Amino acid sequence: MSRRAQGARLRMEVEDAFEKPGRTNASVPTWTVVARIFACSCTLPTRTSSFELLPMVPITALVHTHNDVLRIGRCLETLHPCDEIVIVDHGSDDGTVRVAREYGARIVDAAQVGDLQVGDLKIARSGREEWILCLDPSESLTESLAASLFEWKSEAAAGSASVYSVFLREETAEGWVENPVAQTRMVPANWNQWKGRFPQNEGSAQALEGELLRFLLP
Repeated sequence: MSRRAQGARLRMEVEDAFEKPGRTNASVPTWTVVARIFACSCTLPTRTSSFELLPMVPITALVHTHNDVLRIGRCLETLHPCDEIVIVDHGSDDGTVRVAREYGARIVDAAQVGDLQVGDLKIARSGREEWILCLDPSESLTESLAASLFEWKSEAAAGSASVYSVFLREETAEGWVENPVAQTRMVPANWNQWKGRFPQNEGSAQALEGELLRFLLP
């Protein structure tokens, strides 16, 4: 069975687990999903080779913050597929930076950088191909999006699109609303087309499976 077929079967099993009657997201811990997907990125041992891990493309999460102490933990808690978290903080005085550091984030003071450019964050390292996943502090990855990112990381070395988009589901006073247009959110570290704090929407972007959740409160 091909790696892509294995990944597709795994995603179906994970989705089936969440859809069983009486089963909630809380009853299937994130680490269980992660472990199973991580296992699919390994080659099976043979008589002539040891258990070998295939290379995975690094992803850095990029989040801009300002007094987001009540929401930043919820955001960072879901970033399991990301190898590094970079927080660009714009003068928070409510403990946002402290919470971000507890999650191992690297903090960049926007005031000291001045006219911040993504290239100034030194995300690209050692000549490796690296990617940036951009989020708002009020957003979180769904389980299905995290699964898609883990699968993508294990397959991206064999070829990938130039840019990726994700669908957004937003909480409003009337309930959850799905945005029918995917937003460009994951780009190479050398990407230079930005609109504010997010990449400029690219019509050719390939949509990843899963969604970003944007919470109304806190």
